[in-house]
Amino acid sequence: MDNSSKNQPSAQLPAFPKHAYNFAFLDEGSKREIRRKTLKAVCIPGYQVPFASRELPIGRGWGTGGLQLTLSLIGREDVVKVIDQGNDDSVNAVSIRKLIEETSGIGTTEDAEEATVIQSRHRVPEDKLRAGQILVLQVPQPEPLRKVERSERNTRRLHAEMDYSAIWLTLYESIVKWGSITLGADYPVLVHGRYIMAPSPIPRWDNPKLHQAEHLTLLGAGREKKIYAVPPYTNVVPLQFEDYPFEIERFDGKSCRRCGSAHTFLDEVTDGATGEIVHQCSDTAYCRKTTEGRESHAATIHA
Repeated sequence: MDNSSKNQPSAQLPAFPKHAYNFAFLDEGSKREIRRKTLKAVCIPGYQVPFASRELPIGRGWGTGGLQLTLSLIGREDVVKVIDQGNDDSVNAVSIRKLIEETSGIGTTEDAEEATVIQSRHRVPEDKLRAGQILVLQVPQPEPLRKVERSERNTRRLHAEMDYSAIWLTLYESIVKWGSITLGADYPVLVHGRYIMAPSPIPRWDNPKLHQAEHLTLLGAGREKKIYAVPPYTNVVPLQFEDYPFEIERFDGKSCRRCGSAHTFLDEVTDGATGEIVHQCSDTAYCRKTTEGRESHAATIHA
């Protein structure tokens, strides 16, 4: 037997042709099923619609619900923006954006104003979204009652009966124990005066952006197999007591170290050079655009 072939380099496998994918990865039957459930969710604001969550080449819990919505809704003329906690350059955001680009060939952007579909994890962009845009939020836990009721059957019954006393009791206990409502991200909201909804782990800062918004907000939980929505111009009211009103995060006296903004949601970071705690915009694209705009304006003045 000739063993010389063992020393020969293996043949290089050909690159997988992009045209072998269906447009936007999912098959057309899956897209139709997700679109039908999305339409039902839009018709019943805040209601969790079960759907047959598909398998994707990313782990469940890493944005499969939002990604399935995005892949089912985009067309060849769309432009997509993907962010993770306000950042366009995180591993999650880059991986999802690359999958969308490779399987659809459509354009992507970091500017929220240019995008027709914005898929996000844990943030709503600082730019005011306009009519015709779609905000897709990735959701790890869509059930706002899960912290007080483990049974799916019971939570569905409580929603049907509009029995939300357990959630109100949780808020009251927080006030008794801490003197204020200490819930941070994923603060429960009442949608269209009917369903209490988990707005995904967005900070309280972003909750008011959903109220009477011009854009459509879709929320997808791939692992929990639920889709729900907030249509344009819908009332979204955070739960609150008359003597303990809802409050957003406050950054009194603080501003972004890069763009100088004092009216955006700020992250605390440690300065690598000095070791001091500093603040900067969570929305990196907004911060970069603001910084470039100010530099351009300053250059014009000095010219």
